[in-house]
Amino acid sequence: MSAETNRKNVDTAFEDYFIPTKTPSKEEILLYRVGYKVSYNTRTRQPNWVAWHLTAEHSDGPYRRLGNFHEEEDVPTPRATLDDYRGSGWSRGHMCPAGDNKWNETAMYESFSLVNVCPQNASLNSGLWNSIEIDCRRWARQYGDIYIVCGPVFYNREHEVIGYNEVYVPEAFFKVVLCLNDKPKGMGFVVKNADGNKKRDLYYNSIDQVERITGMDFFPALPDDIENQVEAEANIDDWR
Repeated sequence: MSAETNRKNVDTAFEDYFIPTKTPSKEEILLYRVGYKVSYNTRTRQPNWVAWHLTAEHSDGPYRRLGNFHEEEDVPTPRATLDDYRGSGWSRGHMCPAGDNKWNETAMYESFSLVNVCPQNASLNSGLWNSIEIDCRRWARQYGDIYIVCGPVFYNREHEVIGYNEVYVPEAFFKVVLCLNDKPKGMGFVVKNADGNKKRDLYYNSIDQVERITGMDFFPALPDDIENQVEAEANIDDWR
């Protein structure tokens, strides 16, 4: 099996701006899907990151949420299965959300692949994480399009695992958002994988700060002057 599954309709701008530089210490298989690209980690059994280009046109569509989570056959075993999540106490948390894939039937189906899923606190999944996803769709409509990368955060400690295949449970999640229209700007989020409220569990960060936390380099193809501008600042008021 090839380490990279190609799709003809991958956005070329996605290639130019979205893809983080690979972190050498992380196991990686790159997969192209209609709605996103994913760096899958064979050790943690989940993504290192998921990246996609969200346009105003893709912020809604006629295809409703399917709910058909499925095992991903394009990655080797051992890999995450539905049984790993059953009875674990953790929900199946989308990285690229179903709500960003209503524009295409295949994109909607592929959003439920377990390579796009992490063990996530149920309250976080339906609460803070969902509210950030809604904000991103609103920004896509407001500005025309945005670029998004998100994924799990693992701290340097022993990790909880779930299921026979020992799927790692993240300690937190990150999301970085880039807008190149009007005045270019960026925003980062780090959210604890736990119950709680915004004051305690949601942190607004610059993209530079998220890079320090994750060890990744986001949007490396940007011109240096734009990259320095959008990655150093974090003002949520600029997005309202």
